Amino acid sequence: MTRLKLATVWLGGCSGCHMSFLDLDEWLIDLAQQVDLVFSPFADVKEYPQGVDVVLVEGAVANDEHLEMIQIVRERSQILVSFGDCAVTGNVTALRNPLGSAERVLQRCYIEAVDIHATIPHEPGIVPTLLDKVIPVHTVVPVDIYLPGCPPNATRIKAVLEPLLRGEKPLLQGREFIKFG
Repeated sequence: MTRLKLATVWLGGCSGCHMSFLDLDEWLIDLAQQVDLVFSPFADVKEYPQGVDVVLVEGAVANDEHLEMIQIVRERSQILVSFGDCAVTGNVTALRNPLGSAERVLQRCYIEAVDIHATIPHEPGIVPTLLDKVIPVHTVVPVDIYLPGCPPNATRIKAVLEPLLRGEKPLLQGREFIKFG
């Protein structure tokens, strides 16, 4: 049997979804026998690989690096799962949107709201450029499966991964599997 190539990606979010993934506890051992984790914050892999079967994408698209990454992820992945409320809707990450443009957000955070050393960080190649609005993953690339929750609990994550391991599309229905928050 061919092992699935599994990836997880962390965009603009708190990493709570990845922590929930670790809450799969003993089932992670079963999962490890069926997949190769080819890219993740849990692994020291620098470049997103080709031929990924399933990717869980946590977080919203908030800066130029996220925008580039999600396009690479979509191009190189067969099944993309929007993993958690930030990826699905923008959620907490998008709370900056009412402040206006990225420049306005940076001005408020780094100039107006500080007591000393008021300066907006500008380090090309180190500090990514913010997008004017934080956007959910599906507004940039097609999403195959939506897994809401802030974060989705281990039961929900397993309910998505188990059918995928069998080559089936997950059917998430009922309050336990489709509610937000």
